[in-house]
Amino acid sequence: MPASKSRPSGVLNIDKPQGLTSHDVVAQVRRLTGIRRAGHAGTLDPLATGVLLVCVGPATRFVEYLQQSKKVYETTIRLGQMTDTYDAEGQVTATAPVPDFTLEALDRALDAFRGDILQTPPMYSAIKRRGQPLYKLAREGKVVDRPPRPVTIYDITILDWRNPDLTLRISTSPGAYIRAIAHDLGQALGVGGHVLTLRRVASGAFRVEDAITLEALEAAGEDWPRYLHGLRGALSMLPAVILTEEQTWRFRHGQRIPLDNPPNVTSDLRVLGPGETFLGVGRMKKGALAPYKVLPA
Repeated sequence: MPASKSRPSGVLNIDKPQGLTSHDVVAQVRRLTGIRRAGHAGTLDPLATGVLLVCVGPATRFVEYLQQSKKVYETTIRLGQMTDTYDAEGQVTATAPVPDFTLEALDRALDAFRGDILQTPPMYSAIKRRGQPLYKLAREGKVVDRPPRPVTIYDITILDWRNPDLTLRISTSPGAYIRAIAHDLGQALGVGGHVLTLRRVASGAFRVEDAITLEALEAAGEDWPRYLHGLRGALSMLPAVILTEEQTWRFRHGQRIPLDNPPNVTSDLRVLGPGETFLGVGRMKKGALAPYKVLPA
């Protein structure tokens, strides 16, 4: 456990069940742990399952870094049907017969979605327009322009093709909508499509094989903190700098620390103390390490 029992702090890797919103999961974590300070690191649709990272205690201050990590999904897309939500929970708006596409033809169509792309988010999304979430406007029957947003699709691999269902493994930057890929792929193939199933199998360093269910968290009772992951590993995407005991004291007290060999990076730094204890996140300013976010001792 990465924190004292009196002050648990860390990351829970929850295997989100289908049917719950991400906020529902956070509410359950609060109820089961008795910790009010909790927040998730990347929304999953109610239809989706898999890795949902929930920060608890002081670790919530670092949730933004987990939100920025690469995500990996496995999804089954049903071709030949379009829905208003771009997934199986919506109303079918159009149907079309699906030719027996070859794997080569499908892979060629997927080329348009690989790499850096501009993606138009679905109307049924939490993105806000003039302070109003798009999904609320969609429920009122309104359709508004959504500016395309830059996202990166690192990889798309075909796992299975059984007409009309196409199963893919997709690695993405944060902010990408798998539902939009399903819809746009269906449009490109001329038959329409929507997400039938969606499972997040990885988020940054966290894998679904290591995730726990809400039932397991409940069964753990007061021993639930054993499932917490420390921030040293959770933020492994950030380059690290290790401080001495004296420097650690100064960092924790908000002082800038000149470094003899400052790292040549523009990103935030994972700051570790003696024994590689996680101290917080810092930024380089004129050759000195400046505290940005400090984990309470």
